[in-house]
Amino acid sequence: MDSHGQDEQRVVWAVVGTAIGPLMLAATRDGLVSVVFHATPEIREKMLERLAARLGAEPVEDPDSALLAEPIRQLEEYFAGTRKDFDLPLDWSLISGFNRQVLRELASSVPFGAVVGYGDLAGRVGQPGAAQAVGMAMGANPLPVVVPCHRVVESGGGIGGFGGGLETKRKLLALEGVLPEPLF
Repeated sequence: MDSHGQDEQRVVWAVVGTAIGPLMLAATRDGLVSVVFHATPEIREKMLERLAARLGAEPVEDPDSALLAEPIRQLEEYFAGTRKDFDLPLDWSLISGFNRQVLRELASSVPFGAVVGYGDLAGRVGQPGAAQAVGMAMGANPLPVVVPCHRVVESGGGIGGFGGGLETKRKLLALEGVLPEPLF
């Protein structure tokens, strides 16, 4: 509690090694709030500044935190191929409006091993002409992998863009059996 009797926001973070490189995870008492690809020291510093500014609390590195235990366990299972669905509390406070609506729809309706087109996803949220806006929502996703923006592809069969890089998207889609494993 702070001096005014209010619960202080607590933000904890850790870096975990995965098949797609180091991921930085951050959580609040409401749930997992952020997943960041390619968690180099420079990227971590930028994200820590952003989280502090957006959440009003200085993030604390705490890989043993109970707030991170389940997200870490479920991500390890996902990358080991033993988990197909995440069952985690999510803190949606870093995203709002249309972007939140699209990401919630994606998380609830596009299962492991499936893909959806940008335009199809736009239609599912009642905005059939908003494929480009869906692409922007995917780029703003604070919870990639867990909220599977890698499953959104171009309607013509192209892989589309990806904030984590196209090689990362290919690896995630291969893990889920959508694409073949690279030969090299």
